[in-house]
Amino acid sequence: MDLFFSFVIPVYNRPDEIRELLQSLTELKYDKPFEIVIVEDGSEQGADMIVHEFIPLLPINYLTKANTGPGDSRNYGMQRAGGNYFIIMDSDCLVPSHYLQAVETSLQSRYVDFYGGPDAAHPSFSNTQKAINYALTSVLTTGGIRGSKRTVDRFQPRSFNMGISRKAWESSGGFGRIHPGEDPDLSLRLWKKGFSSKLIPEAFVYHQRRIDFRAFFLQVKKFGMVRPILNQWHPGSWRIAYWFPLLFCLGFFTAISLLFLNVLWPLSLVVLYVFLIFVDSLQKNKNLPVALLSIAATAIQFLGYGLGFLKSTILVTFSKRKPQEVFPDLFF
Repeated sequence: MDLFFSFVIPVYNRPDEIRELLQSLTELKYDKPFEIVIVEDGSEQGADMIVHEFIPLLPINYLTKANTGPGDSRNYGMQRAGGNYFIIMDSDCLVPSHYLQAVETSLQSRYVDFYGGPDAAHPSFSNTQKAINYALTSVLTTGGIRGSKRTVDRFQPRSFNMGISRKAWESSGGFGRIHPGEDPDLSLRLWKKGFSSKLIPEAFVYHQRRIDFRAFFLQVKKFGMVRPILNQWHPGSWRIAYWFPLLFCLGFFTAISLLFLNVLWPLSLVVLYVFLIFVDSLQKNKNLPVALLSIAATAIQFLGYGLGFLKSTILVTFSKRKPQEVFPDLFF
């Protein structure tokens, strides 16, 4: 199949990130044409000056529009892109030089209409960034929810690193107005239409996630709030794994309470789990401070996600209002 790739990258008030992303794209080792569509989503701090520095080096189409959110901005970019296969990325990513060749090789070997790639921590990332990356990607936390290498046609891509064919995008109508959660919503709708997905392990990006632990808590809380809404929209998509952060938090507080009754074994299980997180992160990152911070990142992830999931489950289940009315901040 003759593939022509269009990168579609929404950006909102992050010009410096675009510079780093575009610099990484100049180093791609790919000898076929491709294009880069950057969508400025109503930013107050525009990236036009930076983008124009790279126009002599890269095939860039720079678009500006009013602020309507990341999902709609991606749709806007795909409407104006010339490729037959779109690659969606966030502005805070860095792309390794082999990325496009890895995608083409995989799609030529077994074609699918949408795929996802992993995210990795670049050596230059801060210890906090590496710890947050660990919490979001490890199978010991929630990193396995999207699927794995062994999951055939059931991998849920995330919009910081995903590809979708023009055919699949046109058939589905693209991303919805919910955020976060627009990417699993799109995956579930595409599966219903008979399109297949897969993970391309070699097509990874370095996802910087420039947030601190406070911002991380707010982010994962929103992730938790979105999931019951998606379960309501897509009956049959429910999985026990979505309850794991909440159940862990309840188990932890139960274990602490049982200490007053001199019941020690529940807390021993918690300590064992924390030890496994530490050892796994230490083995992967080869960095003691990152391993310790990974414990904190995992705790923040579970607490934030669990609280958001619990609140949303109660309100979505028992409220007579639509999710858009209950959680207006989750919709554009």
